[in-house]
Amino acid sequence: MKRVLFVIFILFFNLPVARVVEGCEVNRPIVFAELDWQSNAVHTAIARIFLEVGYGCETVIIPGTTIPLLQGVAQGDIDIVMEVWKDNVNKVWNRALKRKQVIEIGLNFSDAIQGWYVPRYLVEGRGALAPDLISVFDLPRYKHLFQDPEEPQKGRFYNCIAGWNCEIINSAKLYAYGLSKHFTNFRPGTSAALNAAIVSAYAQRVPFLTYYWEPTWLLGKYDLVMLEEPEYNKEIFEKLSINFKPLLATSYPVLEVYIGANKKFADQAEETIKFLKNYQTDSKLISQMLYVMEKDKVTARNIALDFIKNSPGYWSSWVDAEIADKVISYARANTAG
Repeated sequence: MKRVLFVIFILFFNLPVARVVEGCEVNRPIVFAELDWQSNAVHTAIARIFLEVGYGCETVIIPGTTIPLLQGVAQGDIDIVMEVWKDNVNKVWNRALKRKQVIEIGLNFSDAIQGWYVPRYLVEGRGALAPDLISVFDLPRYKHLFQDPEEPQKGRFYNCIAGWNCEIINSAKLYAYGLSKHFTNFRPGTSAALNAAIVSAYAQRVPFLTYYWEPTWLLGKYDLVMLEEPEYNKEIFEKLSINFKPLLATSYPVLEVYIGANKKFADQAEETIKFLKNYQTDSKLISQMLYVMEKDKVTARNIALDFIKNSPGYWSSWVDAEIADKVISYARANTAG
C-alpha cells in the first residue's frame, strides 16, 4: 500500500526540475516534505535544483500539513524537510529526535518571528480608531472594532492554520490572556484562506486581528504592527502546547528554523547532507523572494532559478566549484533575460 501511495504522489504532485544526470549517491528519488507555505516551497525548489542538476539525483515532493509530514520524516516515508519550526512543533519533532528517527542538519535561517498583528492604520496616523491599542491586554476595550459577523457581541481573532501547532498555542494564549470571552477563535483551513482574509480587510481599511509570522510576502507588502505580549519565557511557552487552559502565556521566541532529515536517509547520503549543512539563508532574503513571487505571480521554481542565476555570491559557498558551474549554467539556460 505504501508503494502504491508513493507512486500516486509522484504522478500527481511532481514535475521534473531538471534532467537527471549520473552520480547521485542515492539510487531512488529523494523525497522532500512540501509544507503548505511559500517560504518552504522556495527552499525546497532551490534544494531540488541543486540536488538534481549538481548531484545528479532525482527528487520528488509530498505535499501536506506540518504534523503529518514531520511524522512522515520520522517514519522514513520522507527524507528531507527544509523548514522545521522547532518551537511550533516541539512535541512531535523532539519525540522523533529522542528516538533518533530524525536529525537536524543545520540552521536554514535564525531570525524568524511570529505574533499577533493589527494593521498600522488602526493604531497610528490620522483617523486611527485604536491609538492606545499596544498590548494584547488592551484588546477587550476594542473588541467592537473586530466584530465577528457570526457572533457580533465578540471580536474575531484570526488564528493560525488549523492543524499547525501554533493554532494550539494561540488558543491557549486566548484563554490565558482572558480573551476567550471577548473574541471568537477563528481557525482558517489553509494559509491561502488566512491570506485572503487579511488582504480583503486591508484593501477595505477595516480593523482585523490576526496571527502571522515572518518571513512572508504578506508582511513584506502590508504594514502590520505586532501587539506586545509578556516577554518570552521558555518554561511558560512550552506548556502552551499541552495545557489548553493555562493561567500564564508569553510571546513567541525569535525562532531558529532548521533543515531536518530522516536519520537512516542521512546516514546513506553523505554528500546531500554536506550540501544541506552549508545551506543557510536569512529572513530578509526570503521575504524579498516571496514578495517577488507574489507580485509577479511566478512559481517557487522560477524564484529559485532567479536566485541561483542572480545571487551566486550568496550561495557559492554551499557547494564546490564544479557543482556551482553546473547549477548556474542550468539556471541561466532556463530563465529569461
